[in-house]
Amino acid sequence: MSNSKKPSNSFKKLGNFLGWDSSSRNPEYNLNPQIYEQLKPFRLPLVIIQITMIIGTLGYVYIEDYSIMHAIFQAAYTFSTTGFGALNEGNFSNAGIIFTVTLIIVGFAVLTFSVGVLLRIIAEGTLFRLLKERSMLYKIARLRNHFVVFYHNEYTAQLAKQFRANHIPFVVVDPDPNLEQIAKENKYPYFIQEEPYIEKAFLKSHLSSAKGVISLSKNMSNNITIIASIRLYEKELGRKPYLIICNAETNNDIEKLKKLGADKVVAPPALMAKRVSAMAIRPDMENVLEEFLYKKDTPIDMEEIEIRDNSWMVGREIKEAHLRDNIKVSVIGITETNGQFIEMPMGTAKINAGAKLLVVGNQSNIAKAKRLLSRHEKPKEIE
Repeated sequence: MSNSKKPSNSFKKLGNFLGWDSSSRNPEYNLNPQIYEQLKPFRLPLVIIQITMIIGTLGYVYIEDYSIMHAIFQAAYTFSTTGFGALNEGNFSNAGIIFTVTLIIVGFAVLTFSVGVLLRIIAEGTLFRLLKERSMLYKIARLRNHFVVFYHNEYTAQLAKQFRANHIPFVVVDPDPNLEQIAKENKYPYFIQEEPYIEKAFLKSHLSSAKGVISLSKNMSNNITIIASIRLYEKELGRKPYLIICNAETNNDIEKLKKLGADKVVAPPALMAKRVSAMAIRPDMENVLEEFLYKKDTPIDMEEIEIRDNSWMVGREIKEAHLRDNIKVSVIGITETNGQFIEMPMGTAKINAGAKLLVVGNQSNIAKAKRLLSRHEKPKEIE
């Protein structure tokens, strides 16, 4: 029994690592009706083939006194014009010969018509595009806690590199008809060619199971539309708010997007100026940040941990968690619910519900600290 559970646990861990959700495999947007619509032209050839086979079988039974199985066989290879010699063609009556010639001509005409229909559908390319898109939708449906990135540009390409390096699942949505080629060039594992702000894009990108949304359009109106659409969609779903990140060019735009509902707004020009300034003023410190914070699998990471209302840490002092001693994670700041930031808090600092602890450590230890601080009762191992 124990051996049979190990493979499933391994697959589950692999699925978690890839951001897959084994409980959700079906896309929210069904492309089957469109695929069936593309297959409709095949109905007439198939019906004609079946009718011709029935007539051929009955004809050989009546004219040449064949058994049912021999009549089916004779009709099949006569209709498909594959040749003679398997049965009793040399002794056909005149009626049988005329019937056979007619069946060959009809078979050739039907097969030619069927090939023409097939070539037309292949030439259009719509069916194969739909099949490829359906395959993509099934892959996306297995994601969970992923990010939906709206609009492709140079920012998206750079973000994709960082997400891939840190194993963060993401889906790129953009209306560009050449998105498939763009995705190959920039190594986007999941992508949807659709207008970003419509419900169809939300369904195809499996937004319901996403962690957040990132809109990187250089057009301010596009980002505003995305924010409004996402906030309305999350209310329809009745789920917790998405994390929405946008970009802006000016401080005025940053304030507008935050008021409209964006959680985080970044200004690429301002970020570049800060990085260049840091390099000029403190080049050694910038090298440290580059080495430890901006690369994957670093020995040092920094993250915020929110203290929920039901956490055992509410009302207790930081030192009671023994984070540094037991988990090798240090608290270097506390953000209170009113926005006040306490830097380098003492061990006697009390933790309030809703506060966010800024911690430093490696990724594995920070994950342990999250689990420890999320418990309802004080863990026995630290008492």
